[in-house]
Amino acid sequence: LYLEGERFQAYRLLRSIKNRFGTTNELGIFQMESIGLKEVANPSKILLSSRSEPIPGTVTTITFEGSRPLAVEIEALTSSSYLNFPRRLTTGVDYNRVSLIIAVLENKLKIQLQDKDIYINSAGGIKISEPAIDLGIAVAILSSVKSLAIPLNTVVFGELGLTGEVRTVSLCERRLMEAKNIGFKKCIIPLENGKQFSRKFEHLEIKTLANIGDI
Repeated sequence: LYLEGERFQAYRLLRSIKNRFGTTNELGIFQMESIGLKEVANPSKILLSSRSEPIPGTVTTITFEGSRPLAVEIEALTSSSYLNFPRRLTTGVDYNRVSLIIAVLENKLKIQLQDKDIYINSAGGIKISEPAIDLGIAVAILSSVKSLAIPLNTVVFGELGLTGEVRTVSLCERRLMEAKNIGFKKCIIPLENGKQFSRKFEHLEIKTLANIGDI
């Protein structure tokens, strides 16, 4: 058992890891209060900001920690760099994965990023490692570069390949159900996932992508 948490964050993550026999990497989320640790019943809502207007560079994605779906905000900031080697800083997401996504955006969308400092943050102090957040990171970067805000009612998830292909992710229906329960109205997901799920999600508009160029 690992009890994790940033010094200046109110939330603590209780993570269980085991070698075999059953589900691994389960996660419990608690909030530090004056009386001690208190369980967070709906972590997705507390991990999302309460802003009323969309802001460029911010997008919501659905990730899995163990068997629990979580809605997490990905924040991206791009700015002109005057350094020979522009800064690439990440918090809560894998640095190498972000570097790969930046390379794909430059190569496939012909966007100039080599002269920009790029900062990526997972809001709420949650550390995310699964590839399903690739599309969310890519959209957040594009949103920041082009100063286009993603609507607050939109959620994005999908794995990004080196060719720009948006690949399928596991547990798609559970991700969509989590998005619907929180109140999102539109989901951008991989094309193949859109062909596979069996149920219809009322009041939830679903857009599918086969390639990052379709964005």
